[in-house]
Amino acid sequence: MTAFAGTGSSGAVGATDPAQVGASPATAPVLPTGPVPGAGTLLPVSRSHVRAAPALRVTGALAVLGVAATVWLGLFVTPDAVNFGNLVRLLYVHPPMAWVAFLAYGVAGLSSLLYLWPRTRDRRVDRLAGASAEAGVVFTGLTLVTGSIWGRPTWGVWWAWDPLLTTTALLFVLYLGYLALRRVPGDPETVAKRAAASLVAFLDVPIVYFSVTWWRSLHQPPTIDLAGRHLYVHGSMAWTLLLGFVSFTLVYVWLVGHRYRLARLRDEESSHGLELALAERRQEGAT
Repeated sequence: MTAFAGTGSSGAVGATDPAQVGASPATAPVLPTGPVPGAGTLLPVSRSHVRAAPALRVTGALAVLGVAATVWLGLFVTPDAVNFGNLVRLLYVHPPMAWVAFLAYGVAGLSSLLYLWPRTRDRRVDRLAGASAEAGVVFTGLTLVTGSIWGRPTWGVWWAWDPLLTTTALLFVLYLGYLALRRVPGDPETVAKRAAASLVAFLDVPIVYFSVTWWRSLHQPPTIDLAGRHLYVHGSMAWTLLLGFVSFTLVYVWLVGHRYRLARLRDEESSHGLELALAERRQEGAT
């Protein structure tokens, strides 16, 4: 089944008289009569361009099930913590959200680097950089919100100018600026070359992660110490935390997949509109 979308304005072009262009009837070019293809007509749009791929739908379903299972285990199965009581249940969503934000910015930075390198320059990697950065901003915002919910009963305030909180807020603002820069009008290559801003913003990611150990902080040490390869939770708490990491990573993949698909459709729409405009100009010049 095919969906249709209308574009442009119609305008018929009459047949050309060979005498007017100085050519014989046998050699005169035959110009199309009727409207320019796509101008004022209904253009077929493949349903595959509108609907998400089956793999993406499966990923979304798994993500929903995983997040639901994480919430259920975190609220009703895992025990309270000795020092934090019920507040520890935020542990199963807050660190996974922070991890996904770091992952998103890593993918965006790597994609931007690949685009800036002439041998690997491809519009597809630039789309991936933009889509991943958007997902990273979403998860950074969620990380700040859940961190504030944690901080109110633990520190007595919703916000403190702690090194971790401050550098995370700076990371959020830097990538908002990067996304705003991508919205500035310009030809696709000029816009994509602004990918260098993504690499500059990514420099804050390791600062955020190590801020707890580099400076005196209100924030407790990381639950997962990657440098020392140590996990500070065990049993059902550890398995629930692991499920949270996997589930929110699937959410990230699902979000990026949809944002990438929308960016590709937007590029195709812009390219198609340019082709129609050029075709109309050619016919106007030939009449």
